[in-house]
Amino acid sequence: QVQFVESGGGLVQPGGSLRLSCTASGVTLDYYVIGWFRQAPGKEREGISCIRASDDNTYYADSVMGRFTISRDNAKNTVYLQMNSLKPEDTAVYYCGTALDDYYCSGSPRSGYDFWGQGTQVTVSS
Repeated sequence: QVQFVESGGGLVQPGGSLRLSCTASGVTLDYYVIGWFRQAPGKEREGISCIRASDDNTYYADSVMGRFTISRDNAKNTVYLQMNSLKPEDTAVYYCGTALDDYYCSGSPRSGYDFWGQGTQVTVSS
């Protein structure tokens, strides 16, 4: 059974850091484009970062550029999102999505992704 599960969320103070994980089971992760998305209450889902399958090139939305880093560990079948300098406006449920074509990671991820998990809540508050 194919599964992708997000984890690593929590409550953090402004300026703090978290590392989110998207772990695959039942499938080899390195064949997939992985995108990280988030959805805050009352807002549409926003694609914030992605990593390509063929060359591990990465893309970031302007809102997270310079603060977030996406990376892939194929040995652990996991993609990470390291989030630094967190702001209250980063508060959201974070999801990882998968795509099978690098085309969908030619900029900030938008369409073409499948979503598997329930997401992980990130709350940035003092």
